[in-house]
Parts: sequence; structure tokens; C-alpha cells
Amino acid sequence: MMSERYRRGVDVVQHLSSGSLERFLKTSRIAEVAPDFARMVVEFAFGDLYSREALSYRDREIVAIASLASLGHASPQLRTHVEAAQKLGLSKSEIVEILMQIAIYSGLPASLNALADCHDLLAEGDCVACTSHS
Repeated sequence: MMSERYRRGVDVVQHLSSGSLERFLKTSRIAEVAPDFARMVVEFAFGDLYSREALSYRDREIVAIASLASLGHASPQLRTHVEAAQKLGLSKSEIVEILMQIAIYSGLPASLNALADCHDLLAEGDCVACTSHS
């Protein structure tokens, strides 16, 4: 039986991701070795926190991108949240600005690594922030 928390989490993941919950879980690779932990992530992170009303999904993705980029070692999760942010309407130039902004607080290496980790997601099409200061 699926808990209400899990159902809310599934709904949020499906809204944010370009695929299904199964794709999300496969990308994170935790379900195959720790299915209970995967369930807890869906319930807590998405069913409890992301479903709160004080911040929009867009705002939550900005926080997620900045936080994950600042960690400097969360590339798969960072990419997932950059893709979700793009789906929610954040422009590539806004995401580049977020990743540049973290250099102030987390250092240039974290910022540069995050930009490199997401290069393919951000290089396609017009990226005003990428060319406006050339």
C-alpha cells in the first residue's frame, strides 16, 4: 500500500522530471541497492518538503542548484535539478548566473566544476550570460 507521503512525492517527481519516477530512481541508482532509502527520499524530500506551499517549485530548484553546486561532488543530482529547473522555465542564462553566484560563497572551483558538470545542458541554444561579457 502506497502512503500519502509517497503518493505526494511521486506526483512532485513526475511534475519536475522529464520522465517517470522509475527514470528518476534509475538515475539516482539507489533503488537497486537500497529500496527503502529510495522510498524515504521520495517521501521526505518530495512528499514532505517539495510539496510545502511557501516556495514555488522554481524557487526550490534555485535553492537545490545552488546547494548541490556548492557541495562540489553531487553531479548526478545537480544535473537532475538543472533539468527540472529548465522544465519549470528557468532560462539557461539564469542557471549559469546561479552557478556563477556560488563562486562568492563556495569558491571558484565549485562554480567551475558545476558549470563543467552541466555544460551539455547549458551550451545548447542562446545563453545570454555566456556571451554578454565577451
